[in-house]
Amino acid sequence: MRFSTLTQRIAGDGADAWKIHYRALQMLEAGRDVLLLSVGDPDFDTPAPIVDAAVASLRAGHTHYAAVRGNLSLRQAIAEQHSRRSDRPVDADAVVVLAGAQCAVFCVAQCVLEPGDEVLVPEPMYVTYEAVFGACGARVVPVPVRPEDGFRVAPAEVAARITGKTRALMINSPHNPTGAALDLAIWQGLAELCVAHDLWLISDEVYSELLFEGRHISPASLPGMAERTATINSLSKSHAMTGWRVGWVIGSRELAAHLSHLALCMLYGLPGFIQDAAEVALRNELTQVAQMREIYRERRDRVCAALQDCPGARALKPDGGMFVMVDIRATGLSAQAFADRLLDEQGVSVLAGEAFGPSAAGHIRLGLVLDADLLEEACRRIAACAAPLAGARGLS
Repeated sequence: MRFSTLTQRIAGDGADAWKIHYRALQMLEAGRDVLLLSVGDPDFDTPAPIVDAAVASLRAGHTHYAAVRGNLSLRQAIAEQHSRRSDRPVDADAVVVLAGAQCAVFCVAQCVLEPGDEVLVPEPMYVTYEAVFGACGARVVPVPVRPEDGFRVAPAEVAARITGKTRALMINSPHNPTGAALDLAIWQGLAELCVAHDLWLISDEVYSELLFEGRHISPASLPGMAERTATINSLSKSHAMTGWRVGWVIGSRELAAHLSHLALCMLYGLPGFIQDAAEVALRNELTQVAQMREIYRERRDRVCAALQDCPGARALKPDGGMFVMVDIRATGLSAQAFADRLLDEQGVSVLAGEAFGPSAAGHIRLGLVLDADLLEEACRRIAACAAPLAGARGLS
């Protein structure tokens, strides 16, 4: 039987990035001692008040169709939270609730891009972006960022790649995989380019609640950006709710209307009990959320300290998020070869930087998804793998 070309466009190289993770899962199932650091799934339980709200909503019978674009009370809670944190008034009519940030990126791309359009994306980039944009026939134009620059995109590099086909700029800050966050000067430079060239800005802010250094800047608050920015966020990382699939888009009312039409034929709304639980998450300052952020900060610091003097493996301290990039270029191995060796010999599962793009070559990404003691043990195993390789090359 014949399949559409869409199936080829959405496959992408990103799908191969998870092979090492699946292999690690098989090893775990076989009883091997494996420290799984290859996926960004928080190891925390969803805070109890959120779970209790979902259970109460279920028992109250909220198991029927809900508002397609999101219940008004939830959209108001999202708008109020975003208004407080971005110093920009946002109306509930500008919000559309979708099944997680991944779904939100897909939906925005379908609403603002045409076949042949180009989307500028700093590279390394999250592994699904290329397939998401490819699904609507658009082409990703990578904007390489260097580890020597803290993996932060330079507006001048973006400007050099704008053509008559450029339709949008996609930015993820704090960034996955590197944890780099953009400062105000960079955002202002990018905003000026978007205004001057009439570009959409798709702003993926799912790690904004896990920022350890500096202040999160939502670019829609900058002059001329509100109507051209699609702000994407979710509860997955900040509230340990990856499996709940709650995300949203904040944009213009016109964009929200188009997203609502797409949601009507794709999702027909999130379950009501999920929306009720999400509203509790947003309307309450839950101590567990702040505690999780501080634990991630501690884990980051412990990992960076553990690898500080390690020959062959140097941790790059992230501004936020739940990952640490480790430079293993001194080992002489590619990141994929090192990751495979690390899993086979030391039982530590990480992702190779090349999975996110060539600018991350020679780096591995480890998730801060185990307690600090286990992360230090993982660092000892990384050192045991890296140090002999660096020593053999006279770099110890």
